[in-house]
Amino acid sequence: MSLLTHDVVDAVAVLRINDPRRRNIISLPLVTELEEALDRIEADPRMRAVVVTGEPPAFCAGADLADLEAASNGDGAGLQRIYQGFLRVANCSLPTIAAVNGPAVGAGMNLALACDIRMAGESAVFDTRFMNLGLHPGGGHTWMLQRAVGYQSACAILLCSESLDGRAAAERNLAWQCVHDEDLLEQSVALAQRAGKVPLELLRRTKESLRASSAGQGHAESVEHEYQQQLWSVQQEEFQNFLTKMKQRISGQGKKT
Repeated sequence: MSLLTHDVVDAVAVLRINDPRRRNIISLPLVTELEEALDRIEADPRMRAVVVTGEPPAFCAGADLADLEAASNGDGAGLQRIYQGFLRVANCSLPTIAAVNGPAVGAGMNLALACDIRMAGESAVFDTRFMNLGLHPGGGHTWMLQRAVGYQSACAILLCSESLDGRAAAERNLAWQCVHDEDLLEQSVALAQRAGKVPLELLRRTKESLRASSAGQGHAESVEHEYQQQLWSVQQEEFQNFLTKMKQRISGQGKKT
């Protein structure tokens, strides 16, 4: 049985973790399926965004204990492989939305943080859990969490083991919005579909610019980077068509006067 189902709604790929018996834990087979699915999605020119969710009752309840046990015995290869899965999601060239429909715990919270946007259902629970297990966070958790919510909130969530439900997550900027559970997937897909109206290469280049600026690119560097990208965009068909329409409108208004 596949650990990941893949559906398409218009230009949006919906990936659903399908291991409810184990509360959708992050396992090595799941990471492989996730990477392969993203490779296929990015290679499909029709796709504009990705939504990641879990089969109820959880979004993702953490890492496979077998990989943590192996690491405790000196074999960290499994953990590093899982970390690569988080990076693959983070480096997806298309917009990614985590539809968090239940607990997102530890490594499961990493998966949500690796997405560009998090939509939370009312049943969502964001719980780092690391400190309670006597475990240092991994997979880029401290970097992603602090970037999402700021230093103070990251300290409260991580060092003081504060968990957040869906509404609190939205208030702390950990989630874009909190919605009723029954509306979560539909509203997540609807948000993702707005990217379907954007030309693919423009979408990818703009996401790349956002990531570059958030990763520490300075103001002056961002101005230069955006200049180069905007110069490219004004030469593309989409903008040229807009320019032609505007010129025709202005010309028509001039004739009326």
